Amino acid sequence: MLDAPDLVTGLAGRGYHTVCIGGTGFFNQKNPLGRVLPGLFSEAHWAPELGVTDPRSTENQASLAVKILGALPREQRVFLFINVSALHQPNRHYVPGATEDSKATQAAALAYVDGQLGPLFQALRRRGPAFCIVCSDHGTAYGEDGYTGHRLGHPVVWTVPYGEFVLPVDSAP
Repeated sequence: MLDAPDLVTGLAGRGYHTVCIGGTGFFNQKNPLGRVLPGLFSEAHWAPELGVTDPRSTENQASLAVKILGALPREQRVFLFINVSALHQPNRHYVPGATEDSKATQAAALAYVDGQLGPLFQALRRRGPAFCIVCSDHGTAYGEDGYTGHRLGHPVVWTVPYGEFVLPVDSAP
C-alpha cells in the first residue's frame, strides 16, 4: 500500500525514479494545466516532436525513454509513464492520401505505435526493474451512436487505451 495522494508520489516515496514522457498538450508545461501531471514526476518531457502532429512521435518517445533508461543505474527502480500521442487526432498522416481521421487512420496509428515499441521493450528487459504505463489520453468516436471526435461524453471516448506492465529482465548478458 502506498501512503500518498497519488501513484507517482507513492512510488517516488518507495525509491522509484519517476519519468513522464508526454505527448498531448496536457503535458507541454506551457500553462498551469500542462504542468499538473508532469509536475508530479522526477523528470518530465514534452516537445513538439513527441506531440500529436509529428508522424514519428512514438518513435521519438520510445527513443527518449531508451536514452533515459540507459542513463540510470541498473539497480534504480523506475516508473515510466508515456502518453502516446500518435493515437490522438490528427492521425490521418498514418494512411497515405487520407484527408480526414477515421477508424482506418486510427487503426494505422495503432499499428505504427506497435511497430515502434520494440526498442523500448528491449531496453526495459536489459536494465532491470521498471513499472510502466503506456497510454493514450482518451478514446475517439468515429461514428459510434452518431458521434465523431473526442470532446464529448461517450464510452468510446471515456475508455482510455492503455497498458501497464513490468517486463522481466533477460537473464542472458
